[in-house]
Amino acid sequence: MDPIVSNILLAAKQHEIVELGHLSSKARLVGVIGHLIHALQRERGASSIYLASGGQHFSEMRQQLAEESERIEKRLRAGIDAQLADGSFEDARQFHLMAWALLGLDSLAVLRQQIGARSLSSAQAVAAFSRLIAGLISLIFEVAHAVLDPAISRLLVALFNFIQGKEHAGQERAVGALSFASGSSDARHQQRIIHLMEAQDRCFTVFDEFASSEAQAQLRDSRALETSQRFDELRRDLLLATPGAALDVNQSRAWFDCCTERLERMWSVQQFLVEELLARCTARMQAARAELQDVEGLLQSLVEHPPASTFLVDRFFDPDMKIDVAMKILPGQTVNAGLGDSIVEVLLAQSERLASVENELEQARRALNERKSIERAKGLLMARRGLTEDAAYKLLRQSAMEQGKRMVELADAMLVFQDWIGGLDPGTQENMP
Repeated sequence: MDPIVSNILLAAKQHEIVELGHLSSKARLVGVIGHLIHALQRERGASSIYLASGGQHFSEMRQQLAEESERIEKRLRAGIDAQLADGSFEDARQFHLMAWALLGLDSLAVLRQQIGARSLSSAQAVAAFSRLIAGLISLIFEVAHAVLDPAISRLLVALFNFIQGKEHAGQERAVGALSFASGSSDARHQQRIIHLMEAQDRCFTVFDEFASSEAQAQLRDSRALETSQRFDELRRDLLLATPGAALDVNQSRAWFDCCTERLERMWSVQQFLVEELLARCTARMQAARAELQDVEGLLQSLVEHPPASTFLVDRFFDPDMKIDVAMKILPGQTVNAGLGDSIVEVLLAQSERLASVENELEQARRALNERKSIERAKGLLMARRGLTEDAAYKLLRQSAMEQGKRMVELADAMLVFQDWIGGLDPGTQENMP
């Protein structure tokens, strides 16, 4: 093609359509990943009770849920194969995460055998499932981070945070089930549940910021974030029991059922979010194709009737107009009545849309990057100070409050000065930048 404006516009629009096609394919894969996460969360909860109860409870249910996870896993593997075939994934980080997730899925058979033989603890099983789920959620994160369409990017950010919040709720189910089924209260489990409750609130707050009004209404109508009276009673029993005190093992099923009811309501919202994402991708694809047809007709007319370009020249030599204004075409400003003006309007419209895209993407990426910085700073404290995840988060939050800073500001400062962290006493944190 000759490097003229018409060919560049056509090429840009055609490239946009190809990217949207890849995006639609990625959105479908995100839906399958989310479905597998949901299935693994259920299997994790049942496995937790099965092991903590010494194999007395949920033996048959655990096997049924494992079979369901395997069916969805096959769909995911087929989806990844399709992604590799059509080149939808072009980012090395995404390839790495896909490989990591597949490696984790390959190890599930051994994990299930160990659970069936009760050769590992309930806590070990929960941790193994949670690591795999975390890797799958990270893949969704990377997809959201790479999307260039702002409206779709916002939907993906909302979906990512909702799935992450749901995962925290799923971990709460598993930890609580482990406590009840073991018949004894554990201070570490209590702290973990408190941390998971706070983490859920953070995720759903970000979700509310980026979700569409329709998704927010769906969340309200589903009552997914509401808890039943029975659930609140069981949660209080877990949190207020003296460490080492006896817990009623018969309550493990009631706890599992209450948590599952809440998670199923969240699942309905997650399904809505995926459908909304797919619908937005489809609508954007249709709009791009319509725009392509309009531009093609416009450009054909331009070929047949070359536009006059004297208007800008006249403005440039107008003694009453400043040079910088003369050479600038403002949005919505009419240049001339000829066909030549239409192509300028197309360029202006695309420029305005690109500016809007950058602003929207910057906001979405900022939320994702802030979350990543906080998690990295928390991991740094855990590694350098020997803290648990709960203690690291509390120290980070308390230090930020004492210094009057946002958590992400303190996290960024810690990452810059991470070589100092290992030698800091708790009281010296306040002297950090």
